[in-house]
Amino acid sequence: QVQLIESGGGVVKAGGSLTLSCAASGDDDIYAMAWFRQAPGKEREFVAAISWAGGNIHYGDSVKGRFTISRENAKNIVGLQMRSLKPEDTAVYYCAARFGQVQVIGGKYTYWGQGTQVTVSS
Repeated sequence: QVQLIESGGGVVKAGGSLTLSCAASGDDDIYAMAWFRQAPGKEREFVAAISWAGGNIHYGDSVKGRFTISRENAKNIVGLQMRSLKPEDTAVYYCAARFGQVQVIGGKYTYWGQGTQVTVSS
């Protein structure tokens, strides 16, 4: 079992920055981690994913060049640095984990956090 706890959400003005963190606990096996988001009335959207060693990283098209995913395995933490935020980035952001390779499909992830709200005001 892997437990995931997100933090760092909040309200920020358009053009601003925010950093999310996801703390993982409960299992020391190698796993890939990702961030997804879901806005009201919309489907869940892939944001970013990173492999265990950090060498394999993927970003969703809507966040490329603005968001950066990173991880510190010694602390079991995955971060998401978000810059140049736009009102359309407003959503609940979820951290997810799976054993094995990085995936961009939410259904491939086994473990999920409770989510953290990010609101970008115009």
